[in-house]
Amino acid sequence: MVFTASSSVVSSISRNVFGVGKYISKLLEVEQQTSIGNALLGIARPPKPLLIGIPSEAGVFPVLLFIHGYLLYNSFYSQLVQHIASHGFIVIAPQLYSMAGPDTTEEINATAEIANWLSGGLQKLLPPKVQANLSKLALAGHSRGGKVAFGVALGKAVTSLKFSALIGIDPVDGVEKGKQMPPILTYNPHSFNLDMAVSIIGSGLGELRSNFLFPPSAPKGVNHKDFYNECQKPACYFVARDYGHLDMLDDDTSGLRGKATYCLCKNGESRDPMRRFVGGIMVAFMRNYLEGNSRDLQAIRDGHLTAPVELQNVDFLV
Repeated sequence: MVFTASSSVVSSISRNVFGVGKYISKLLEVEQQTSIGNALLGIARPPKPLLIGIPSEAGVFPVLLFIHGYLLYNSFYSQLVQHIASHGFIVIAPQLYSMAGPDTTEEINATAEIANWLSGGLQKLLPPKVQANLSKLALAGHSRGGKVAFGVALGKAVTSLKFSALIGIDPVDGVEKGKQMPPILTYNPHSFNLDMAVSIIGSGLGELRSNFLFPPSAPKGVNHKDFYNECQKPACYFVARDYGHLDMLDDDTSGLRGKATYCLCKNGESRDPMRRFVGGIMVAFMRNYLEGNSRDLQAIRDGHLTAPVELQNVDFLV
């Protein structure tokens, strides 16, 4: 197993959830080698390659399992992962696949397999001073990864650990209504039977075409609105008006797939505001439902903490 590490070089300019947190964050890349190599290292082999964001200081931290979007690399989320880790969370971002068809069943099963691996394998990958608290565990996904996260949370695959919070970042349940494999949405209000709090973060531009060549990235009928409509209490919903489906990715996404992210979807003026917004909402939500600290989420709800984007919708089910 190969490890590489890098630390955040961004100075802390803010201590609120939309800015960099109090911890210097570090990224660990864990790639699979042979099973013999894993045995020699004494490390429980992860089911998929991992990008792990950790606080660099000693402590016991909640854990977030984060699932990437369709045909995207987990490395495209490195700035978002570091943002969240800087606020005192361990973020596990697996690379589920390189290519995939319309059916997400294998991704749902793979995510469950990773969740089941955490209790025996995660701590062996972390520095001794950084302890993972798996009793405070959240699940999140972007785009198709949001659908996968909901599939796992709804019990479409069995997990041994209990998730206490679920976050859908511009989730998409297929290319259009009726073409969902497997379907997650039921189109019955408040039908999701989830034993956890849910946050849905949507993009205002996601349901619009970037040009006549490409369909919308988050089309009506299968997007964030539909997911939120099926949520039960407690849940919260935020939509960034002038930002698109991929605007929470890194500022620079290289390679052919990385370059494609700039033209496949209708985008906002820059990625930094949307990324800080998504990261901040995730941090505030997890602080509330994993750590019992409602201050930041309440401040956002009451308008006392200003988001870096203009909000199109805000709603809470409490």
